Amino acid sequence: MRTLLVLGAVLLSSLGAPPAPAPLPGRMADTGGGSQLITAEAPGPGATTGTLTWWDRRGGRWVAAGSAPARFGARGLAEGATRRQGTNTTPTGLYRLPYAFGVRARPAGTRFPYVPVTGRSWWCQDNASRAYNRWVEGLPRDCRAAEAEHLAAYGTQYAYALVIGFNYGRPVRGRGAGIFLHVNGGGATAGCVSVPAGAMRAVLAWADPARRPHIAVGTRGGPTAITRY
Repeated sequence: MRTLLVLGAVLLSSLGAPPAPAPLPGRMADTGGGSQLITAEAPGPGATTGTLTWWDRRGGRWVAAGSAPARFGARGLAEGATRRQGTNTTPTGLYRLPYAFGVRARPAGTRFPYVPVTGRSWWCQDNASRAYNRWVEGLPRDCRAAEAEHLAAYGTQYAYALVIGFNYGRPVRGRGAGIFLHVNGGGATAGCVSVPAGAMRAVLAWADPARRPHIAVGTRGGPTAITRY
């Protein structure tokens, strides 16, 4: 028996340790085609917390440039293609990042287009409006205030933010509107992804539109696994 144990130990030693898994972007089906990527990963679909990591592709490999604890919707995450508005879930999927905005001044180093929030800035979420899922300066007549976010009213959360391109290019009514990467509020979000203010400033200083960054939102496994995207 002792001989067998020794032989087994020698064999394991000769084989060496198993190779380390590839960085998360290297295990994904799609990263958007650019050389920068943000991943927002939760342990499971019911989770309200997880990790945001921003990555650079260098020499054919993905390297983490930074990470921070992240918060998700109060009711967890849901498949972006079938999500419904008003469910307080964060949509999973791979999305572009159209532009940044903020109640506060543009952070130093920000290269993304940065739109300052004014007292007339709203995000229309009214399914009956022609401005559905769009920023508007002054509410259009067909967008009810009760179905819109007055951005200046969220001075903490929208101090700095990036628009997540969920349901943005060709909006589907009832799918959801106003999904952002923004600064933490008091707890879980209504469907956005949020991080501490310092992390948000770091992401804005890092992100380069010329490198086509996207954000991938998902879970560690299951039907909404981030590696699907």
